[in-house]
Amino acid sequence: MSTRSALRRELRARRRALSEQARRRAADQLARIAVGSHAFQNARRIAFYFPVDGEPDVLPLLERAWVMHKDCYLPVLDTLGANRLWFIRYEPGDRLVFNRFGIAEPHRGPRRRISAARLDLALIPLVAFDERGNRLGMGSGFYDRTLGYLHRRRQWRKPQCFGIAYEFQRLERIDTAGWDVPLDGCLTEQRLYLFPPLLSSP
Repeated sequence: MSTRSALRRELRARRRALSEQARRRAADQLARIAVGSHAFQNARRIAFYFPVDGEPDVLPLLERAWVMHKDCYLPVLDTLGANRLWFIRYEPGDRLVFNRFGIAEPHRGPRRRISAARLDLALIPLVAFDERGNRLGMGSGFYDRTLGYLHRRRQWRKPQCFGIAYEFQRLERIDTAGWDVPLDGCLTEQRLYLFPPLLSSP
């Protein structure tokens, strides 16, 4: 088993083992920190996600974003099997359906979807992150393929990519692959990290 696979198994198990009370407390703390950040305040179009497999819950933050009149989006799988993501605006009361992985998505036609490049901020789940902004995902590569164009961008880099994690998912170093898209920041229940580390918040 590779180091990356072993890390995924260990950290996913630890994530799933959290109590419901600990999850709720972390979600509220994460939302409070996010709302106070410049990146969140200045973003108009923000991508969220529905948590699975013990991922931190961003739904309290989504509800705050609605109150702040943000345009909130959720990822949807490419129906043509391209293994990439599109994003559809999600509003209170919208109908949801389950994709092939059992994850809820907004039920809207393809004309309503937008590409990642039209987002201001993308909140991205992860298994681990390190102090240089590297992210270890679930291994399917959906976000890396979707955001791969950022490797070619030196200016007008949209969206900002913020990982969402529990503090225990922070590692000193993650071995990376050429296709990995680094994070601009990472939100945990304790703080907001901005990368490179010299720019991290206190």
